[in-house]
Amino acid sequence: MDTGGVSRKGATALTVGIDVGGTSIRAAVVDASGQVLDSIQAPTPQSAKALEKTLDRAVRELANRHPIGAVGLAVAGFITPDRTTVRFAPHLPWVNAPVGRDLSTRLGLPVILEHDANAAIWAEHKFGSAHGGHNVVLVAIGTGIGAALLIDGKLYRGSHGVAPELGHVQVVPDGRACACGKRGCWERYCSGTALADTAIELIAANPAESASMAREAVRDPGSLTGRRVAGAAQDGDRIALAAVAEFAHWLGIGFAFISDIYDPDLIVIAGGVSTSAPLYLDEAREHYGALVTGAGHRPLARIRTTQLGEAATMIGAAELARSLLA
Repeated sequence: MDTGGVSRKGATALTVGIDVGGTSIRAAVVDASGQVLDSIQAPTPQSAKALEKTLDRAVRELANRHPIGAVGLAVAGFITPDRTTVRFAPHLPWVNAPVGRDLSTRLGLPVILEHDANAAIWAEHKFGSAHGGHNVVLVAIGTGIGAALLIDGKLYRGSHGVAPELGHVQVVPDGRACACGKRGCWERYCSGTALADTAIELIAANPAESASMAREAVRDPGSLTGRRVAGAAQDGDRIALAAVAEFAHWLGIGFAFISDIYDPDLIVIAGGVSTSAPLYLDEAREHYGALVTGAGHRPLARIRTTQLGEAATMIGAAELARSLLA
């Protein structure tokens, strides 16, 4: 592999944002207005060395087609405060890995790391649903829950770069087991995975209510995903509708504790589950309004869904990298 640096090709406002996911890597060239000009995708390798080579190749491929000035990597994991090192990422082969420094050395370009939810909220703040918000919480609901926080328009990362881990706030003592090692975490009741788990529990209690999903769960339990349950709810399936109602209840609980802790003016819902918001969001708002401390005597946060969708993480990483051009 060529280890020479990537030419900047003169002054440029173009940056690359990369969403480093557990199953795929998505990289995009983004301009100063937040527009994606070009993108590529590749499977995520399982070894650290192969993963870093894949990132290197992705940037070089895009740099061959566009003048690139800096790179931002968005990672679902713990990032050091200087945003150069991945402390730990549960779905990636990095532990205390100086990924940013190493990639910068190979490419000859400045590289910055960021938590994926932080990248997404920054993109929404600059170009999407969070534009104009002052104190904003983003809740990314997919396989689990990722979260990010803006205070007075600035990213809040905490003292050690890991805040806020809202998905792992315990809401049910001795509840469902979580991959983090605890039990009863919010994401175990309010995520795409949780939606499927709730449906499976409801089917086990009364399989006659949803014969088609019951057969599917018996034949291939892994096929009963949150997306599948949401689709069945849209078709009027009783078990699926009950599972979505349970999801809405837990989402409303989450909105309430977010408001009790942070008192934001805006909450943005992102992630794969956000595409099904018409199924649950009105009901979740009702639970939120009833459960928040001081209900009826305080303003509630506005709640919006993502405007930038799955591209938000790449756009945000690229926009954060833009600060390195100065």
